[in-house]
Amino acid sequence: MRLRRGKSEASGPITLPGRSQTVTLSTASGARIPARVTACGPRTLMVAIMVPTKPFSAEDLDAMVLEYSGPHGRVRLRGSVIAENPAEPDLLRVEDPCAIEVSQEREYVRIRSARPALVYSGLDQLDIQSYTVDISGGGLLLAGPDTLEAGEQVRFRLTLTQGEPPVAGSGRVVRIDSGGRRAVAFEAISDLDRRRLIRFIFECQRIERRRSLEVDDGYGG
Repeated sequence: MRLRRGKSEASGPITLPGRSQTVTLSTASGARIPARVTACGPRTLMVAIMVPTKPFSAEDLDAMVLEYSGPHGRVRLRGSVIAENPAEPDLLRVEDPCAIEVSQEREYVRIRSARPALVYSGLDQLDIQSYTVDISGGGLLLAGPDTLEAGEQVRFRLTLTQGEPPVAGSGRVVRIDSGGRRAVAFEAISDLDRRRLIRFIFECQRIERRRSLEVDDGYGG
């Protein structure tokens, strides 16, 4: 869970969503449509819608707002949204994007948990087996590998529960601590996988609280 501190008018430069990052398109009718950034430039974003959709009207495109998670919170931006090809309504171009609101948020709840993780990095994208030291809804602390450099982008597949599909996405190594552990901040993860991850964290907290109460009761008897 991430706790919001409040909303503010966007001021100063913002970090636009990167290539492959998951975003949400909000329409004037209130629909929320999952999409992914396919290309980005200083003043242009290319966005591919991830679900079947009908062509948008000019009014729909004019009122469309793009939402995504940035370094400082949840960002809502607006620009000139153009359908690249009427025959392909799922591909949109956003020109001159400008933030209209930033919801500043606190850090996600973090728990210590050792879970298997496959990490893909480098040009060859070879998979490297590792495991987590701790987990949050915004990133992972990995035990390794030592080959990962600060600033390097990686893909990951995290197993929360044996027999269930892994949580997958991409992130960037933002810190290497004195023990050689790599902190990875998420850059792209589906809303579904983030919800699964947060549910897992809450369940681990619930179990830990129950164990603590059982220990207290044992000593207090």
